[in-house]
Amino acid sequence: MSGGGGPRRYVSTFSMQIKPPARSNQSNSATGVAVTQKEVIPKRRTSSGTVPLLQFENPAQNVTVKVGEAACLRCSFTGSPPVVSCWIRHKEQIVDGPEVWTENSALWSSLLVASAAPHHAGRYTCVVKDRRSSAQQTLTLSVIERPQPPPSCPLISQLPDGPLVLSWSGPCYDGGSAVLGYVVEVRVGGLAEPGGWSELVAQCRSTSLRVCPSQLQPQNLHSFRVRAFNTAGLSEPSAPSPPLSMEQQTVPENNVVTIDLYNHVTHHYHVLEKLGVGKFGQVFKLSHKETGEVCAGKFYRGRRAKEREAALGEIQLMKLLHHPKLVQCLAAYDSRMEVVMVMEYLAGEELFERIVDEAFEHTEAASARYMQQILEGVAHMHRQNIVHLDLKPENIVCVDATGTHVKIVDFGLARLLDPKVPLKVMHGTPEFVAPEVINYEPVTFATDMWSIGVICYILLSGDSPFQGHSDPETLALVTAAQWEFDDSFDEISSDAENFISSLLLKDTRRRMSCADALSHHWMATLGSEGSSSKSLSREKMKRFLARQKWKKAGKAMLALKRMTHLSRAESTTAPPSPGDSPLSPEAESALQALELEMQGPPRFSVGLVDQEAPEGSRARLCCRLTGYPDPEVVWLRGVEPLTESSRVQIEYEEDGRCTLVLQRVEAHDSAVYTCRASNAHGDALCSAKLSVEETGRVEQSVQQEVVFPLCD
Repeated sequence: MSGGGGPRRYVSTFSMQIKPPARSNQSNSATGVAVTQKEVIPKRRTSSGTVPLLQFENPAQNVTVKVGEAACLRCSFTGSPPVVSCWIRHKEQIVDGPEVWTENSALWSSLLVASAAPHHAGRYTCVVKDRRSSAQQTLTLSVIERPQPPPSCPLISQLPDGPLVLSWSGPCYDGGSAVLGYVVEVRVGGLAEPGGWSELVAQCRSTSLRVCPSQLQPQNLHSFRVRAFNTAGLSEPSAPSPPLSMEQQTVPENNVVTIDLYNHVTHHYHVLEKLGVGKFGQVFKLSHKETGEVCAGKFYRGRRAKEREAALGEIQLMKLLHHPKLVQCLAAYDSRMEVVMVMEYLAGEELFERIVDEAFEHTEAASARYMQQILEGVAHMHRQNIVHLDLKPENIVCVDATGTHVKIVDFGLARLLDPKVPLKVMHGTPEFVAPEVINYEPVTFATDMWSIGVICYILLSGDSPFQGHSDPETLALVTAAQWEFDDSFDEISSDAENFISSLLLKDTRRRMSCADALSHHWMATLGSEGSSSKSLSREKMKRFLARQKWKKAGKAMLALKRMTHLSRAESTTAPPSPGDSPLSPEAESALQALELEMQGPPRFSVGLVDQEAPEGSRARLCCRLTGYPDPEVVWLRGVEPLTESSRVQIEYEEDGRCTLVLQRVEAHDSAVYTCRASNAHGDALCSAKLSVEETGRVEQSVQQEVVFPLCD
């Protein structure tokens, strides 16, 4: 027990029980009148509603630090004491340790990390509880480091007009921060010869680079390597490319894939779980028996001649498509019952699935970077005279689960163009197919560019420009090339709109080529100060993905009902204010521990102060209490409990302030007054002396109040 500051203090240590007295009438010395005795009922706090609900003072402030730096996540809040808090991550309450610990007060809570490492990155939830309510706030800690180097050496291609094109894959891990660009380095002479590497280009924004012969030394060997960089720094270099002689003007050969006619795929690979099913057959995850390399196996049905021809045709095309933005064919097997193509395994999800994930950036600039990667892959296909003819979101897949690098997959409908023989096809996905396909006119490289325009439109808006209520209606809209920019483009740049408008043209001769698209002003402004960094809405994209999934299952009507339900759910589940936000399941379990932490006996945070009052004035004794559960209060004059009357008022307010008011005090009111507080965990007493000065009777019409220190 404790008392407030003052020159003198009288603190009782006695124990007493408040019971009804034996006699029915007795003079009350505090009131000076005879009262009927009855059991004294302890005073409880009033619920005035003047104390604000527990709530966080500021919005969540996410924190980003580099590896090795100290990190501090901090939440400030207001509530009615006592206030306790804890932090949760991965559904478990954080326990203080040498790496991570918490610091708490009644007004704030901090989570501190001594030296941030990648495994510290993630979402942390601060759970706070006071006497009446609870709340939670979630913050994100991002720990960034230098990206990993590009996983392979640069691939060198020769363009017809002379320049070289270097292309490479982005790093498997971007260090927790988006890769901002690449540094391309060159070495003159053989790799075994003395000499260092020098920068050829300091900031390359894409994963390919055109190198003019004038930038290199004639009649010398040149090797190239690439480093990635982000806000944390520069990666280690990739493996160097094989030395290339500018005099030879040759292109290094890629690994040649031959179809194995003597072994079955299971002779060399373990067949693991199924990854997908299509019209061609099935895709399984594979693991090489010797190296352990994880791959994907595309198992074609090969019993019919037409099926075998389609499977072998795709494999032959894949053997020509060696580029970092195209999924690679690693091996092929042809048995009597089936054909199997072993491909590079992509651990990521479809591009549009990645975009709706809140953990990933979805801005106009990020969308342009995705489009740039798609264009780089398609440009390589077109240089090999190959058209994809089935470009759509499902065929744009992320390389891994954390990065933002993508590759084009599924070349089952791809065809090799012969300038002398026009190619006409009648297949594709209605929303993404070009008008010339529907009209059964010859397809060209421009056919792929139309599909790229549709993908870009959806990527920026979440809406399909040609989506009708049925496939025939969609095809009719495509054939008429009827589309417009909806409200979703109000915050999209005019460069992006021009980019799309230059692709969705019915006249194939007017559509941009891949080279034109890659040099478009929208691409040229990537990463510049003027490029937009505002996050785009994901809600329409979520609905688009849901609609696509239902369409695949042939349940368009059910999809409409489901989307209506989702729209209603979204409108009724908007995030409430922090003070009354619903708690997560893990936070609910943490509240049990916080409830125990709050428990404690009464304590006087501000004690009573001895008072002097003239006779006939009003005397006021005030203290402030804490404790949980809320203490009950009884006031004592000496050892005698006081009951409320016209002269005695007891106030016990929401904020813990407890006040005894005596009206028109008299000389016999001089005494030691004690406030006794009790709850399930114990008692506390706080006392002070009231001295009444005898100055004669004061006129009844004049009420003089002595002002004493308050509890503020």
